[in-house]
Amino acid sequence: MKIELVRVDDAFHFEGSGSSEIKVHTDASSDIGGSNLGVRPMELLLMGLASCSAIDVVLILKKQRQDITDFRISAEGDRVQEEDTQRKPFRKIHLIYQFAGNDLDQNKISRAVALSMEKYCSATAQLEALATITYDIEIVTA
Repeated sequence: MKIELVRVDDAFHFEGSGSSEIKVHTDASSDIGGSNLGVRPMELLLMGLASCSAIDVVLILKKQRQDITDFRISAEGDRVQEEDTQRKPFRKIHLIYQFAGNDLDQNKISRAVALSMEKYCSATAQLEALATITYDIEIVTA
């Protein structure tokens, strides 16, 4: 895997690209001279984790013919500053999977999320070495 990051302005705005033609913008907060023209890098890590798992879950549930009308994941990460550095890695990450749909099977959804988190999602495997990752599942019924 390979990406490229290109500086867009004379501050902290960057444009990243990978194997697709889609561009992702990152930037710093205005507190340190950024322009808020992109997501923060640590937010992007959480988005990557949620996206990786979401793809797994959708693939699994499509095969199981689950009629999902809405699906979203929210993620919250707790960061702890390392001693004698400015680094603040995630130490705890909590995901909330929210589903809506027609006649959703709670067991199938629970199993799909568990499979993603325990077997398929590479981002989970990468991050769980340093952070405790937990999750909850919410199913909205009509």
